[in-house]
Amino acid sequence: MSQRAFGKVLGVSATAVNMWEKGLKVPDTENLAHIAAHAGYSIEQLLSSIEGKPIEQASDLNLILRQIKHMPLSQVAQIVQAGASRLAAAVEALEEPKAS
Repeated sequence: MSQRAFGKVLGVSATAVNMWEKGLKVPDTENLAHIAAHAGYSIEQLLSSIEGKPIEQASDLNLILRQIKHMPLSQVAQIVQAGASRLAAAVEALEEPKAS
């Protein structure tokens, strides 16, 4: 993602993102929280990463749920539709009479 696009996501200028990347400035806590959330991490995990510590891996489900929070609604709708189709197929399979 470009600095301009990332700045737009966070509501800051591309120059601010550039200065963060170069280490000339540090994002404020609100922007750190937004950056962490955008990456699918907690702010604690992001800060640990900045300090060079390994990031504790969240479960796949928690990671997916965090990512869904930042997806466009059109993509969330696709996920919901796929989930509904899978559930419908599972119910249908349960209702089929078993062959003896």
